[in-house]
Amino acid sequence: MDVIRIEGGHPITGEVSVEGAKNSALKLMAATIMAPGVTTLVNVPDISDVHIMGKVLKRLGAKIDVAGKHELVIDTSSVDSCETPYELVAQMRASTAVLGPLISRFGEAVVAMPGGCNIGARKIDLHILGLEALGVHFSFDHGNIHATTPNGLKGATVTLEFASVGATENLMMASVFAKGVTTIDNAAREPEIVDLANMLNEMGARITGAGSPVIEIEGVDELHPVEHRVVGDRIEAGTFLAAGGLVGDPMVVRGFDPAHLGLVLKKFEVMGIEVERGEDWCRVSRAGELLPTDIQTLPFPGFPTDMQAQTMCLLALASGESVVTENVFENRFMFASELMRMGGDIRIQGHHAIVHGQKALSGAQVKAPDLRGGAALAMAGLVADGITTISDIHHIDRGYEDFVEKLSSLGAVIERTEVPDPALDD
Repeated sequence: MDVIRIEGGHPITGEVSVEGAKNSALKLMAATIMAPGVTTLVNVPDISDVHIMGKVLKRLGAKIDVAGKHELVIDTSSVDSCETPYELVAQMRASTAVLGPLISRFGEAVVAMPGGCNIGARKIDLHILGLEALGVHFSFDHGNIHATTPNGLKGATVTLEFASVGATENLMMASVFAKGVTTIDNAAREPEIVDLANMLNEMGARITGAGSPVIEIEGVDELHPVEHRVVGDRIEAGTFLAAGGLVGDPMVVRGFDPAHLGLVLKKFEVMGIEVERGEDWCRVSRAGELLPTDIQTLPFPGFPTDMQAQTMCLLALASGESVVTENVFENRFMFASELMRMGGDIRIQGHHAIVHGQKALSGAQVKAPDLRGGAALAMAGLVADGITTISDIHHIDRGYEDFVEKLSSLGAVIERTEVPDPALDD
């Protein structure tokens, strides 16, 4: 099995560039279904989730050419199926992103229940309730969601109980071809929502309000293919910035909008990390000790759940007690038990984690529990005494391109290597 091995205690400094946002690229790829023809996406990250979404689109009948390492040319003119394969979509929760586009184009869809990281129930009730308001009928069997539109799609006002990113995206894409006007109240406001709306508008959609709690979509008859650049990945950027703040040496991260990490960067500053912001870059450094602070995860512009583990890693070495409250995914504290193996002092109480800062961490054998938790363990390994070995690194591959290579370029003593799988031993 593949593992990442890190020798802690080395200076980490320099510059690194991030790729396009995973959480945007996957939805943009799905949206190409709605515009038969050739759409080109640039700044697409070369990660396993993108590869899986590409296979999903191909199984639906699309043709995909890789024009460059970060450029996909997607021809959806020959898409002729509305049924997605279970063996692919069960590997990631973003698979539900094809539901809205398939309903828009064909008036029906068969989509397997989603999979992905084991960080929460990932219920899609909000997707279903919202789409039902537009005239979609649902049935369920054998692990599949069957959607039909016997009377077509009609605009409606949909109020989301929770500002769900996935539900907002599916509703937005399904509403593009609905008759009349659709209003999404309590819509998700993430930058990836804005990126999707921008591409759909470039294709000919009429969407206003993306990035605010209320999005309006005026139905149109058709969309046309475009060329679109994926927004920079704020979570990848935040991960490297957190690593820079943890080590303390100056680090510059390029290729994203610092405004997309507004609250994260403010919390870093509270923790004693110096932050300098540019148009598409950010610089961090730290001269003093890390200071404790409390965080609670919330939908954008609140503190992102995808930055919770990386920040807990910082707090594990802060000079005092911090409280981390997880309001989005109920299982996201699985990372804490692995960090405790490295010397972290963390106590879980429901959806709160009480973190008592320690003077140091020690290298250990740990497992990546999920995508962001795996990256945070690598962060911890950078400053831990001795060697840290991380297994189950397929989670990290889902969202970080050239993760080991980028850290190595900053000075980390890190390698990806293959070791015998103890589970296969007699």
